[in-house]
Amino acid sequence: MMGNTQVVVIGGGYAGVMAANRLTQRDDMTVTLINPRPDLVHRVRLHQLVGGSDDAVVPYQEVLSERVRRVVDTVTLIHAAERSVTLAAGGTLAYDYLIYAVGSGSAEPGVPGAAEFAYPLATLEEAQRLRATLDATPATAPVTVVGAGPTGIETAAELAETGRRVTLVCGGVLGPYLHTRGRRSVAERLAELGVTVIDGSDAKVTAVSRDTVRLANGRELPSEVTVWTAGFGVPDLAVRSGLSTDAAGRLLTDETLTSVDDERILAAGDSAAPSEQPLRMSCLNASPLGARAADTVLSRLAGRQPGTIHQGFYAQCISLGRSAGIYQFANRSDVAVRLHIDKGMGARIKEMVCTGILGHLSKEAHKPGSFRLHRAPGGVAKRRRLLHAHRAEAPAPAERAV
Repeated sequence: MMGNTQVVVIGGGYAGVMAANRLTQRDDMTVTLINPRPDLVHRVRLHQLVGGSDDAVVPYQEVLSERVRRVVDTVTLIHAAERSVTLAAGGTLAYDYLIYAVGSGSAEPGVPGAAEFAYPLATLEEAQRLRATLDATPATAPVTVVGAGPTGIETAAELAETGRRVTLVCGGVLGPYLHTRGRRSVAERLAELGVTVIDGSDAKVTAVSRDTVRLANGRELPSEVTVWTAGFGVPDLAVRSGLSTDAAGRLLTDETLTSVDDERILAAGDSAAPSEQPLRMSCLNASPLGARAADTVLSRLAGRQPGTIHQGFYAQCISLGRSAGIYQFANRSDVAVRLHIDKGMGARIKEMVCTGILGHLSKEAHKPGSFRLHRAPGGVAKRRRLLHAHRAEAPAPAERAV
């Protein structure tokens, strides 16, 4: 390809920022990042925003290369044949390569009353709305958190630590990803904070009203504020644009993260489904996938064969208020093992991870190409075996996590 190459990155989260920064290795390239917000949402801290200990916002100047052009807008349609995107504010933007990194958000709850009366917690705006509601609600008012994946657990702990009366409705088991030993540790910490945990087969929400939550066994819980963290979904931009997706709407790609429809379109992060086997929605996977998508573009421009995904699994960390947490180790199939680190050391590790995410992005902004991709052996066949093993051995996480 001759002349200046135009690359458009849709989405300014962890994957999009990593991809944009990494692309600046070439001087003959113009990189444009399109995002609806003027700042990076530090998503792994949204529960802290709700609890009042962080604002979960980072200026792009701290994590994004000065060479990346920013457009504060939303893409409403991708025109693959014309290699352009339509912007909500009007007009189009042409590209030579497109990286689709739109991330994920709250899934439709599908429970009567949840959409009207519950507060989702997957975006900055949702977290700010919940925070404002809590600020206007008496501290003694009952709060119910629905969903006991990482987001639900972290939110329940954060609110309980501020003195809120919190009930956590699991919809099944507490922390389905956790090993039994790790789950026991989390349950003990939640009990210390005064969180009432409702788990088991009857711990499913069947209806939500303005001031109650009804369970499958008919029990009604008083709830002045209901927080909904049960599941995540992806934007429908790829579907609306006529691109091939999986059932959840994630863009279908090969193992180089290239769209199965168009070699000029790549995907990274929560919205990517390589070989119809998407990785767990998490920042653990987002940044490496962003780097891999950028490397695929750079390899093609250099006339080299792009590398494939070699992303490994090893852990999940969950904060349990400001002074405790858990770092749950896992095997290569992303199945939790007996080993975990909890309490104060778990909190310190969690904080190191949250800080490290920004550190990786900032370093890549100043020294593109410095982020080291995991080089797990085995290639495509092994990744598929590991993913199938994970799905056979453990319930799929319903929530996005670190």
